[in-house]
Order: sequence, then C-alpha cells, then structure tokens
Amino acid sequence: MLNLNNISLTQFKNYQTRNFPFTERIVGICGANGVGKTNLLDAIYYCCFTKSYFTRSDSQNILHGSGGFRIEGHFNLQGEPLKVVCILRETGRKEFSVNDEPYEKLAAHIGKLPCVIIAPDDVQIITGGSEERRRLLDALLCQLDASYLQQLMDYNKVLQQRNGFLKSLAEKKIADQSLLEVYDEQLCRYGAFIYRKRKEFLQSFLPLVEKFYTQIAGQSEPLALHYESQLHEFDFAQLLQRFRQKDLIVQRTSGGIHRDDISTQLNNQPFKTLASQGQRKSLLFAMKLAEFETLKQAKQFPPLLLLDDVFEKLDAGRMHNLLDHVCVQNLGQVFITDTHADRIKMHFETLGMPFQLICL
Repeated sequence: MLNLNNISLTQFKNYQTRNFPFTERIVGICGANGVGKTNLLDAIYYCCFTKSYFTRSDSQNILHGSGGFRIEGHFNLQGEPLKVVCILRETGRKEFSVNDEPYEKLAAHIGKLPCVIIAPDDVQIITGGSEERRRLLDALLCQLDASYLQQLMDYNKVLQQRNGFLKSLAEKKIADQSLLEVYDEQLCRYGAFIYRKRKEFLQSFLPLVEKFYTQIAGQSEPLALHYESQLHEFDFAQLLQRFRQKDLIVQRTSGGIHRDDISTQLNNQPFKTLASQGQRKSLLFAMKLAEFETLKQAKQFPPLLLLDDVFEKLDAGRMHNLLDHVCVQNLGQVFITDTHADRIKMHFETLGMPFQLICL
C-alpha cells in the first residue's frame, strides 16, 4: 500500500509554514477559493513527480517575497517509511531526496510513488489539441516504464536539435544538410521504440476507458476511441523522407510520434463537437480512472488519487458512481477538495467510510 502520513510546506505558494497530518484514507480539503486547497494537492504531486502539475516553472511556486521553498512528505510504501524532500534554492537549483539520499537525476524518482490527479483544466484533454492527450499518455507510461521515460526524453532532445538545425539552414542559408541524416537516424531509433510501446499499451488501455465511461455515465453510449499515428502507414525513416522538403520550408519536423493522438468519437462523429458537458466530464474521469486502474494493476497497490474541485463538474448520479469506485471499491488514499464543507461531508457520510475533513 501507499499512504501519505503528513506533509510540511515552507514558503510554498501561499503557505509560509504549514504542516498537514493525514489520519484517514479518505481526506477532504475544504475552504473558499484562494485559500490554498489546490496548492496543497500540488505539493503532494511534487513529492510524486518532482515538479508541479499546474506550472512549468518551479520559481512560480515560491511564496511571494521569498527566495525558495521546501516540501517534506512522509509516506508509507509497502510497509516501509519514506521521507521525501524537495527543495528549491534561492539560486534556482532544485534538490530532491528520499530518506536523505539525493537523486543525481530527478527522472529516477518517477514511478516510485504513483499518483493520479484530476483538476478542472483537465477537460482540455478532451476538448484541446493532441498534445494534451499525448501528455496524459506519456505521464502514465513514464510511471510504468523507466526505459520509456528515457527514450521519450532522448527523442524530445533530438527533435529540438533537429528543429533548431532546420531553422539555421534557412536563416544562415546552409547548403550542407548531412547533419539531418544524423538527427533522422536518432529520431527513428527513439521514435520507433515509443510507437511500439504506445501501440501495445493502448490496445488494452482504450477498452478500459470505454468501460469506465459506461460505468460513470450509468448507461451504454456509442463511444469509440482509436490510436492515431502517422507510423501506422509508414516506418519512421520513410516518414521523415516524405516530409523532408516540407520540413525545410516550415523549419520544423512535420512527421513523427510527436504528432500522435487518441481520437474520440460519439455516434461516429468527433466527440468534442457532439458531446454534452456531462459527457465530456465523464470521458475525462473515465480516462483518469483507467490510468488509476492501470497503475494499480502494474504496481500491485493503488496510487494516490488527487481530486481537485470535482463536485462542480458532475451531476449527483455521476459523482456517486465516481466516488463509489475510488473510495469504496478501491483501498487507495484519496484527497478531494471542495469549496463547501457541508457538501463534501454529505458525500463522504453517504459512502459510509471513515474520513478526515481539513478546513482551510
């Protein structure tokens, strides 16, 4: 099992110094907007992923007027205590350690403390561009497979270098394009690995999403999910050659696994244009629950589940189905935020499970 026993925040976001002990498996965090409910969830996420879920820059998470921040979380993983510390120094250097042993590479921590988060802006996974769905897919696969994380990091590094070289070819009018062949060879090697992993994984993951969608909606609907990739039709080397002239013109790499997507359809029509708000939210939660279930099966224990402001997003029936699955049918630790203490208390009491309520 995985449990967070307490977390201490120093100069993190809106917290000067605060310690939160967690005494139950189900934890409700309530308070008005702006008091720090989401910030507390983000601190838990930091302990699991070495970074924020909501901001790209670590410096954005420092309390205004301060020079850095510190997060310390005390976990219990399969009966063993784990002290996780994340420090951002005034110099901008980030340090991360487990049981006082610092990591040389932060990537080594990914997957150690599996975690799933659902936040209001996550609806972009359903309504936004393909990069949102790839981010969800990659975050899950990186927690499952350290080799996938390394290959993805290598791919993105080479992709950035290739795009930079394409731009320099145009700006400096360089005639020698031989370096492109080197970049292409590296992209093919990393990209082919990533494509195989995604294709194999999605064969079982997408049907699981469809199953959870039906469970949350409470009825069967004509939903269809498919993995889209240019590599279905061409191998990577052929793809890069096919787009070579276009790449030279637009100064970026047009073909590759960085264009992959998960297509969603309802009644054979694009889901995001046809679906209601409730259906969009149901699909989002179905994807996240499938992520949760996949991690649980792979790790042999439930991941932490962080639910931010979910009560505003689903009707009573769908919310009951969601909470019944994550709080009653599963034994993992769940953190849920809400602006209304009475509402969150009512939902928890209906479940008939012990809970802790933290009011900020």
